[in-house]
Amino acid sequence: MATRVFIVDDHELMRQGLRSVLDHHGGFKISGEAGSFKEFVSLFRKSATQVLVLDISLPDRNGLEILKYVRDNHPSTRVLVLSMHPEERFAIRALRSGAMGYLNKQAAAQELVAAIERVKSGEIYVSREVTGELIRELEGKRAKTPHDELKDTEFEVLRMIASGKTAKQIGKEMGLSMNTITTYRSRILEKLKLKTTADLVRYAMDHHLVD
Repeated sequence: MATRVFIVDDHELMRQGLRSVLDHHGGFKISGEAGSFKEFVSLFRKSATQVLVLDISLPDRNGLEILKYVRDNHPSTRVLVLSMHPEERFAIRALRSGAMGYLNKQAAAQELVAAIERVKSGEIYVSREVTGELIRELEGKRAKTPHDELKDTEFEVLRMIASGKTAKQIGKEMGLSMNTITTYRSRILEKLKLKTTADLVRYAMDHHLVD
């Protein structure tokens, strides 16, 4: 039977390209697609999806929140994160949040197919570099950055602040109050040992945490 794949990416051209790759290869059926968190939630529950191919950056919520939603509500669905972000900066966080694989959007079509098949079978799919990072982390030898200590929500608030969004905008997108976002900002500053929003922006840029 064909593997049922649901695609979440806010770029129509990207979704079109993924559909084309999977249709050309055969053995896959697109069970649905969405360009936002809201659209995803409304469509996914009826899709009987086996593998979710997920972009980590969405206009209304972040991919890590979708990972948690799938983990809590559809635990049998495997998730492959397909992102433009460098693997060494985001893969481990995605895997901690429930993803079974992480693939950069620059990967070849054959690698995408292999990753989906591997993830469907319940195996982890990451690059050789990320495998090395995971081994070093398990051995306690991986050099951690200050933002590794941030919780997922704090990490996303950091990225959204660095992208120029206000506390009001962030709160609206995340379904949280302005006061809550302000509290998160204070925690982030404390954990990163920074003082101002400008420091946060500079930190995120220096560590390539924003698009």
